Amino acid sequence: MRFFIRIIGQKISRVSLGFFVSSVAISFVSGCTSLPENRRSDLRDPFENENREVFAFNLGFDTYVVEPVADAYRTGVPQSGQRAIGNHIKWAGMPSTAINSALQGKAENAGLATLNFLINGLTLGFADLMEDDTGVHKEDFGQTLAAANVPEGSFLMVPFMGPKTTRSLVGTIGDMVINPVGILARSDELQTINTLQIPVAAVDLRARTFDAFNDVKYNAIDPYSRVRSIYYQTRAGMLEDRVSSTIGSSASDNEFDAFFEDE
Repeated sequence: MRFFIRIIGQKISRVSLGFFVSSVAISFVSGCTSLPENRRSDLRDPFENENREVFAFNLGFDTYVVEPVADAYRTGVPQSGQRAIGNHIKWAGMPSTAINSALQGKAENAGLATLNFLINGLTLGFADLMEDDTGVHKEDFGQTLAAANVPEGSFLMVPFMGPKTTRSLVGTIGDMVINPVGILARSDELQTINTLQIPVAAVDLRARTFDAFNDVKYNAIDPYSRVRSIYYQTRAGMLEDRVSSTIGSSASDNEFDAFFEDE
């Protein structure tokens, strides 16, 4: 009985988090002023003025918090440790990929993701026991919504979360709600690992794209427009199951678009 009460409590907590993020996003959009089309640098970005303000806030947060932590992580943690953490983060996303693949009718990918999650669960994902035989294509709820012909919506720059479209933001909330990893983590130690996944994943991703991200951040003439462009290119590739090194126009772009593959 205690186990079932815990499951219900965690599910309610996850749903509440989803509604909280959704409420913040709705409040943000409702407080924005839509620019006339002739004043937009991109027709898909009707809230560009407000989005640029949020982008400036996110860059400030990155400069003073995320970048220093990511730099310490990539220089202080051994490569083997970074690889183990990256493996765990990838493993934790397998249930979401399995569920969304099934919803999209991609039975083979759903089966591979499920098998990967079960086998690598022997090490909590820290060691990839299927390193030579995975072939799993990441699928998220945003891609599921796109497969159901849900409109993409407007471009949004979300505090802390970065670039999204209305559809991908709803998809992110959906992934929070349907991902069962938190429910499966029954011990206190596993609950702690599950709680730390989001900030650790952010630091790990920032560290892996450190130079490319900084190139855009510090060297681009208009970092906001560059980020928006790369985001749309990367999402388009993910929706067509062909995110590859052909996306972007430079080596930095090719590395930097990895920053948005989890969006």
